[in-house]
Amino acid sequence: METVLTLLLIRFAIIATIVTVVAVTLFGIAVHLKRRGKWNATKRQLGPMAERAADLYTRRSRSSARGSWTARAARSAAQRLNEDGDRS
Repeated sequence: METVLTLLLIRFAIIATIVTVVAVTLFGIAVHLKRRGKWNATKRQLGPMAERAADLYTRRSRSSARGSWTARAARSAAQRLNEDGDRS
């Protein structure tokens, strides 16, 4: 039993580390693009793609046991990314 718990803890640590590294990397890329003045062009290109991905997620989440609040949050985030106004 102790071995199983140890393996689960190690797996959780690896997953948490990967998620943290990806989040920090994406944040660093966004800051770099913003400083170079290329954020608006990147945002215009990513906006429609994010909305399509949110739509696909919405359709998938309706057919499974997941709650619809995650689909609404993904759709809201995609719409905010696809807005024309730059509030930053």
